[in-house]
Amino acid sequence: MRRVAKRISQTSAKSFGMYDKASRLAGEDLIHLEVGRPHADTPAHIKQATIAALDAGKVHYSDPRGTLELRETLAAKLTRQNGIKAGPQDVLVTNGVTHAAFVAFMAMFDPGDEVILLQPHYPQHVGKIELAGAVPVFATLDANDNYTIHAAAIEARVTSRTRAIVLVNPSNPTGRVYSRAELQALAEVAIRHDLIVIADEVYEDIVYDGARHTSIAALDGMQDRTVTMFAFTKSYAMDGWRIGYLTAPQWLMPALLKIAMNDVTHINTFIQDAPAPRSKDRKPCSKGLSRKTAASATSWCVRSTRCPACAARCRKARSMPFPISARPASRRRNSPTGSCGRPMWWWKRAASTARPAKVICASASARNRASGWKKE
Repeated sequence: MRRVAKRISQTSAKSFGMYDKASRLAGEDLIHLEVGRPHADTPAHIKQATIAALDAGKVHYSDPRGTLELRETLAAKLTRQNGIKAGPQDVLVTNGVTHAAFVAFMAMFDPGDEVILLQPHYPQHVGKIELAGAVPVFATLDANDNYTIHAAAIEARVTSRTRAIVLVNPSNPTGRVYSRAELQALAEVAIRHDLIVIADEVYEDIVYDGARHTSIAALDGMQDRTVTMFAFTKSYAMDGWRIGYLTAPQWLMPALLKIAMNDVTHINTFIQDAPAPRSKDRKPCSKGLSRKTAASATSWCVRSTRCPACAARCRKARSMPFPISARPASRRRNSPTGSCGRPMWWWKRAASTARPAKVICASASARNRASGWKKE
């Protein structure tokens, strides 16, 4: 019989969303803001390290958890930068954050489990939750309150079937960098109801205006109940390399490794040489770029929308301004892209727009739009 599994036919459709819609606008000259792809090239020293690894014959099977050198380097970074006390045994190298999330969801969720996401949410996580048989539940954050996390809003969605809370910090799509107090409020809910927190922190280095990223796993009582996911995608312009990592408590690592090995065996061997020296000795290339272009991104957002509400939300964002997709005044081919429909730190040309651009859309997904992300 020609049929697909119910986990495919009875779950949310997977599509390219706004990217697909833009591709059908024949004759329009668009800047794509819906995909989280830095416009900068991967730094040369990373490429050279990978070439050297190939020349050295690092082309065979390697440790399914990731090479020991890379995991040691990442563990040191987690301890130093994120305040998460980790050793190499606490790290699993993955094909980016998307793969890390898939591994985590499949390892932890059973059919019927409920998983809370903060709304507006990152749509990609929904499909993976559903593939695991779990049910996404949305805790709505108030736009008029700058999408601040309040324990009551999350606790109201907790039931006897709730298994976990998914946190994206800095937030995609709102651009919020959550304060330590907000994270503490979420942590207290998780501890009180014995929930797992799955933290997507891929934008950890994309912060500005004095904001400071805090890893929720570093809070008291949280490391043993938190899976934290990272990638080199945004910080080092390595989106096409597909390499990330997660850190998790020891009781969970065997389950995560079981899913990862059955899925991909292990990550490409030779590209693991590239992040190792970089993470130990070099700062993320995003640091200088984010400081240099933060004002430009916000200015572009304000000037391109002609919308006071959107402009206000842009100014409140401390990671990425409010999502918009727009056509520039001057024609431009092969434009750089931003993540989930909003201008990002790499918009070098943003503030130089001669006149307001035409707004095409103002939401990352139909689901977000239906829950309050309206075109102004």
